[in-house]
Amino acid sequence: MRITTVSNQINNNRFRTWLIIGLFISFITTLLYMYGKAMGDVGGFVGIALIISGVMSFVSYYFSDRIVLSLSKAKQINKTDNPALFHIIEELTHADKLPMPKIYVIDDTAPNAFATGRDPQHAVVCVTTGILQKLNKSELEGVLAHELSHVKNYDIRIMSIVVVLVGLVTLLADFFSRSLWMGSNRGNREGNNAQGVFLLIGIVLMIISPLIATLIQLAVSRKREFLADASGALLTRYPEGLASALEKISKDKEPLEAANNATAHLYIVNPFKGKDINNLFASMFNTHPPIEERVRILRSM
Repeated sequence: MRITTVSNQINNNRFRTWLIIGLFISFITTLLYMYGKAMGDVGGFVGIALIISGVMSFVSYYFSDRIVLSLSKAKQINKTDNPALFHIIEELTHADKLPMPKIYVIDDTAPNAFATGRDPQHAVVCVTTGILQKLNKSELEGVLAHELSHVKNYDIRIMSIVVVLVGLVTLLADFFSRSLWMGSNRGNREGNNAQGVFLLIGIVLMIISPLIATLIQLAVSRKREFLADASGALLTRYPEGLASALEKISKDKEPLEAANNATAHLYIVNPFKGKDINNLFASMFNTHPPIEERVRILRSM
């Protein structure tokens, strides 16, 4: 049963990866078509859109893990740097028939972890110094099994690609908003109309871009966390280890300084501690499922 579920999840994630890239190319092309229409140079801007979206899709597929690690200020370590950590991961990868991932560490006392890469052969598991200090062995095993489940299910590919593509959408929105104040040098009616359309596009983009970025993250975040929790618990055969780890990480109020809005959905627990708003609207747009619900499901296994 579990093999069928994992196989389905892998196939679904592969499909979603190409779907998101296709939608991203369409979205960027449409935006720059509208901009070109306003500025009187549709062909030029559509060509630019196709080049930008194509290049960024390629970059996000092959280099998103490096970008994520750079943004997170993570450093690769060797087995001699932390033999105990390597030993746990070696045992888990052997049990789940996975290649050994590269191990990175973020020098931050806030406890957290994530995985990245484009497939199990090019995977990275990243932990903070805080999680190594504050969790016991069974809790750490639960967290690492969770992250390795993301690797096995190919969650890491789609999660990492989203970081780059969402970041580009944000940059384009910023470009449009800044251009609002530049105006147009044309003094005729056509130029004023074009400027008006451009102004409208910029206002709409400023309003909807954060929402679009959040919705993209939501599309790949919540369900995969529940699946990784379950797969990780099955791998260690000790759901309480991960349940206890989730409680301990969530109760630690220190925010992770290396995290940002583009990378927040990667982490096992929301890295912006103390910034959660406890209301229905905020919970609907939270990239992470409620810790209480995740713990309840784990303890019912």
